[in-house]
Amino acid sequence: MGIKKINPTSPGQRGMTKSDFAEITASKPEKSLLKPIKKTAGRNNTGRITCRHKGGGVKKAYRVIDFKREKFGVPAVVKTIEYDPNRNVRISLVFYADGEKRYILTPQNLNVGDTIISGPNADIITGNALPLELIPLGTMVHNIEMIPGRGAKLVRTAGAAAQLMAKEGNYVTIKLPSSEMRMIRKECLATVGVLGNAEQKNMKIGKAGRKRYMGIRPTVRGVTMNPCDHPHGGGEGKTGPGGHPKTPWGKPALGYKTRKSNKHSDKYIVRGRKR
Repeated sequence: MGIKKINPTSPGQRGMTKSDFAEITASKPEKSLLKPIKKTAGRNNTGRITCRHKGGGVKKAYRVIDFKREKFGVPAVVKTIEYDPNRNVRISLVFYADGEKRYILTPQNLNVGDTIISGPNADIITGNALPLELIPLGTMVHNIEMIPGRGAKLVRTAGAAAQLMAKEGNYVTIKLPSSEMRMIRKECLATVGVLGNAEQKNMKIGKAGRKRYMGIRPTVRGVTMNPCDHPHGGGEGKTGPGGHPKTPWGKPALGYKTRKSNKHSDKYIVRGRKR
């Protein structure tokens, strides 16, 4: 993938960059692997906004991705590399030898015509999926399961990869992109290679309208609101928060932990991402 600059015909396009989509080989997705997405605009089942700044956006369909890779011993050929509007990494349509079609995440250096396979007998080459215990130390992997058979949960974004660091007993230690070191059951599947489209992080949105295409609505600063709407609101002229910054609901906005730690999972973390 490459990044191209836009010839600025308007102020919003000055500095904007886009993908050149050079690696894309098909413009239409496989219909049998599409599902509709219902827009919620950030509202829950009672109609209340529970996730702010969501709404609108371009209509799109969901591509069903094979995160489990459970077809052991059946080779598959990469037919197309496609754009997925639901994620920043490209997806590949693969045809299995038994006739089934599936989408997988596209790693770097996986091209149309390549053959991939899953299972304990798979070779250590890009795109193959096999249990962590059978992958050599130092190998870069992605699409990693946390519980055997549940499907991959870790390392699924563009340009991401984890590295195998150690094997001991029933667990394998991997280093995640966040620098966290974590133990995972040796039976969990992982896919060999580094995910593609790594240049995605260098993209410049360029204009507000492009964010609206993504379904992201504007964020209004609290200091511009009235006192009844936000703790930062009110005052004559431009005034600061007047104390510790707060959320619209009065909670501390900086450094205050609002998430409950998963005590059951903590014992598997060898080194946290926050040192």
